[in-house]
Amino acid sequence: MTISTPIIAQTNPALPALAIAPAVHYLRQPSPLGELIVAATERGICGLYFEQHKYFRGTADWRYTPVQRHLLLAARQLDDYFDGKLTRFTLPLDLAGTPFQRSVWQALSDIPFGATVSYGEHARQIGRPSAVRAVGTAIGRNPVSIVVPCHRVLGSAGSLAGYAGGLERKQFLLTLEGRRSPAGD
Repeated sequence: MTISTPIIAQTNPALPALAIAPAVHYLRQPSPLGELIVAATERGICGLYFEQHKYFRGTADWRYTPVQRHLLLAARQLDDYFDGKLTRFTLPLDLAGTPFQRSVWQALSDIPFGATVSYGEHARQIGRPSAVRAVGTAIGRNPVSIVVPCHRVLGSAGSLAGYAGGLERKQFLLTLEGRRSPAGD
């Protein structure tokens, strides 16, 4: 999966530290996994959550704007993905995270549709082979499940492990993609 635009909208270091956060818009998108909450700023998609997502904090500070341009594009691409017509998302993303998290998330986008890797292999791919637990934590904090495919990372020997949206959803996504065996571990 290749993301056609930068995975992170870089913060401008020239701006004051107390700059106002960009407005977040959202829509509710039906899917075979239940309702998805898709969030975006004017720069791109910044969140994709399930109602019971482990790290979802709710929409209280967001604006319900189902016609926002990035949200419309995401809804269309998600429909195509679940219909088996899309294997690579091409959405602009605006993800907030540490440099380490962003490197982990960027590398997730390199895992092809239908393929899987282990947490250990993913840590090696980003040049941090001894940081498997930290890599797993960063993967768990991925704010755009499905689009940045954290579901393609498995435990040792291909075991189903960790997914903030729930293991049953992870299994569904892997089955939808015709999962292949993990490379490594």
